[in-house]
Amino acid sequence: MVKRILPDKPISFEWDAGNILKNWEKHKVSNDECEQIFTNSPLRIFDDKDHSRIEKRFVAYGETNNGRQLAIFFTIRKLLIRVISARDQDKKERKIYEK
Repeated sequence: MVKRILPDKPISFEWDAGNILKNWEKHKVSNDECEQIFTNSPLRIFDDKDHSRIEKRFVAYGETNNGRQLAIFFTIRKLLIRVISARDQDKKERKIYEK
């Protein structure tokens, strides 16, 4: 189920110094690409129940400005989006996103 969890104001991001390069090194996803999916449509957001033990986490399926379909795992802290992990959508995720 798609959740309405983002505020109705401009979106801001918090980038952890220890993780700022992780998504690029592992999956060649830039921080700019991560941010782009949150302002493009369609954007699908779901609870990430498997990884919400310590804090509530979400997964977002969306597209970059260049049409790259990404899966972004994130949390919200003080109304800031904190990206935990980002990668290309797999086949199953693309089907969910394209519905």
